[in-house]
Amino acid sequence: MKIFLSFLQGKPDHPIPAYSFWEYYIKNGIEESGNSWVEAPAVDWAFGLVPQSKESFQRWKEDTWKKTISYLKKNRVDLFLSYLYPAQIDADSIKEIKKMGIPCVNFFCDHIREFRQIPNEFGVFDLSWVPEYQAQQMYKKQGFRYIHLPMPMWVDYKYRSVPEHESTNIAFIGSKDVQRQLFFERFVKLNSNIEIDIYGTGWEDKESSTHCFQKQSLYEKLINQKDFIRKNGIYAFKNKILYSGKQENLSLELKELVKPKPDFENYIRITRESRIVLGINRYPGYNYPIHKPNTYSRLRDIEAPMLGACYLTEFTPGLESMYEIGKEIEVFSNQEELIEKLKHLQQEPGKRKNLRMNAQQKALNTLSIPSSILKIKSSL
Repeated sequence: MKIFLSFLQGKPDHPIPAYSFWEYYIKNGIEESGNSWVEAPAVDWAFGLVPQSKESFQRWKEDTWKKTISYLKKNRVDLFLSYLYPAQIDADSIKEIKKMGIPCVNFFCDHIREFRQIPNEFGVFDLSWVPEYQAQQMYKKQGFRYIHLPMPMWVDYKYRSVPEHESTNIAFIGSKDVQRQLFFERFVKLNSNIEIDIYGTGWEDKESSTHCFQKQSLYEKLINQKDFIRKNGIYAFKNKILYSGKQENLSLELKELVKPKPDFENYIRITRESRIVLGINRYPGYNYPIHKPNTYSRLRDIEAPMLGACYLTEFTPGLESMYEIGKEIEVFSNQEELIEKLKHLQQEPGKRKNLRMNAQQKALNTLSIPSSILKIKSSL
């Protein structure tokens, strides 16, 4: 099967959060599945996420879809697979692609964070690849066809075994946000014996976890606030104000846990060799109280087990359908339970090894991109 890809490919230095890893994962996963991928030359899909004027964005959109349609008319493919945000989608172009006899599937991984209901733009696809367990009800309500599959993750073959050596470290790798900061601040207050090495963008004072864009005028701010209220409601707007008041500096106790951001090789090594790797599935969401956040399963819930980590992650609905909890991964629901599970796992080297082996095999065999592509093909 030849798959046309629109998966955030583009120049590597756009001022937007990390995106190039999606292209790396999906291309390698497709090749491992025995299929092939193609892409339209000179099309920068990631540029569609860069903050820009309406005129600039419209020029990008028209040019991108024109080149895509032209390429597909000259090159026969079996599937159009995309990772597109609603504003990037051109419904007429998708319909034209479908008329060519090419089924269209769109992956999107932030339904829970971004939307209160599924955007109508997603309804034009033959199938939506939905990784969030909770988002399924949203698709059912809209009547859009979907398939619930894991986040697309691929790791190099050389990492597909349990590491021979295990360090004494407990590690969390992830960018700073207000919910993660609040979580760890309470953790250090409750606990004085267990140290967690915290890595990622934004934790160190000298760096920020967000990109700085052009300063807005008062009028632009008011327009954006009006749009936010229209999209999310007054309740979410009030919570947004509360969240902005929580962007505080780290406590001295938490600062002591922060380590320098690792490069790619050290990122892999830390994930594989740490005695225990943590996942945190809560996120800053304005539709929920700041001290009662919502959760959903992240890419890390696939990546860490696939790399052979002993993985302990925050419970969220849907995890139990991916893994056998207690045999493949362990979970916690709050800081008290996290401390209890950490103490237990540190005393059980045999269990840690079994968790590593069992979760890695599950992730590589059942939660992989080749498995997902096969299910998409069967569904279509």
